[in-house]
Amino acid sequence: MFGTGGIRGAVGETIGTKLALRLGRALGTHAESVVVGRDVRDSGPMLEHALLSGITECGGSVIRVGVESTPTIARSVSWLDADFGVVITGSHNPAGDNGFKIRTHSGRVLDRDRYRSLVRRANAGTARSVPANGIGGSTCRSDLRERHHQHLVSAFDSVAGLSVVVDLGNGAGRLTADVLADLGCDVTTLNGHRDGSFPGRGSEPTAAACKRLAHTVRATGADLGIAHDADADRLAAIDETGWFVPGDELFALFATRAAHRGEDVALTVDTSSLVAEAVAEAGGKTVRTGVGEMAVATGLDGEGIGFGGEPSGLWIWDDEIRCPDAHFAACKLVELIRREGPLSAQVAPFTDRYTTHRACLDAAAKHDAIDRVRRRLNGEYDRVDTTDGIRIETDDGWFLIRASGTEPVVRITADAADRETADRLFSRAERLVEATALSV
Repeated sequence: MFGTGGIRGAVGETIGTKLALRLGRALGTHAESVVVGRDVRDSGPMLEHALLSGITECGGSVIRVGVESTPTIARSVSWLDADFGVVITGSHNPAGDNGFKIRTHSGRVLDRDRYRSLVRRANAGTARSVPANGIGGSTCRSDLRERHHQHLVSAFDSVAGLSVVVDLGNGAGRLTADVLADLGCDVTTLNGHRDGSFPGRGSEPTAAACKRLAHTVRATGADLGIAHDADADRLAAIDETGWFVPGDELFALFATRAAHRGEDVALTVDTSSLVAEAVAEAGGKTVRTGVGEMAVATGLDGEGIGFGGEPSGLWIWDDEIRCPDAHFAACKLVELIRREGPLSAQVAPFTDRYTTHRACLDAAAKHDAIDRVRRRLNGEYDRVDTTDGIRIETDDGWFLIRASGTEPVVRITADAADRETADRLFSRAERLVEATALSV
């Protein structure tokens, strides 16, 4: 339930109104003002009402912003001088999931310990209802998306003449299409109507989910295709040939441009060696973090680090906000194409340099599974990184075994300069998981 970016799970199982009410009470006890918004999921209004009841019951006031993207709600915490912001969202998870992302004044998501502390306080009954004259109020704001829109338009120059297809995945990311149109792009949208069942494609913008987007880019001769998840904190890209740009290659593009500006880069332990190598070639340095938004945002605390991300499509620029803003990332990418030419040419230096395999295995007790793998290894390898899971470096590559921060699975990643080695390392990791983690 407690993941790398908040609280998340299946509605009716781990996520429901009781949890929302308890979480609201804990927030209302310690915060004067809380911004609350949600993505398009059908369970969102139910959870929102319960959360609002808990916050106001314990004396906190609520600013309701309705259905908005996570980056818009994150930015609104400081814009409205609130103590916290809560996004009710299942992010890239399936339609039946939902959850809560709690944002601080800086836009940063709370760490896992602070989530647990909030829920513990609520469960312990220390969050007490206030008398009738102390109940918190509730107001509505509908201008936050426009404020975000104006911020982005003012941050970028015109990109007139470019053609972009934006696949919104039936989610809350409409702002991207509107901003790019205002900047001069010819914009076509796919799956633009909001629908919490995500009928157009899966919420996560994977290569498989973006096949229609790729076809549309080719058919229309567009310069770029962009895809978001349900709450628009992730961005994936299709180049002008209709090719889905792998996350590691897109990461390398953004990261090298940061290095050219004299900034260092935070990258997650599951990122291909391609990115660190490309950044070093551009004169920059990298810092390795755990996987997930919380870890990346914390990595940006280091001196001189101006950009961070992970190959899933999460990108954070330190001079903007400590939240992945896929609207901003879309503008950045279009700006790069306007300035430096076709996306295919820009990522060509990063193509086929490394092979990265990623997969997952079901494991309900995922953290116990990782502990058993760790005991099984017992000094077998010299170069072991336990920043997040178990990352084993070998002379010709590396593999990573870690518990997912969002789903009941163990994730496996293997990376090497050639496919044969990557296959071998992946098979080694897979056998370890199957032999130890799944044989209970």
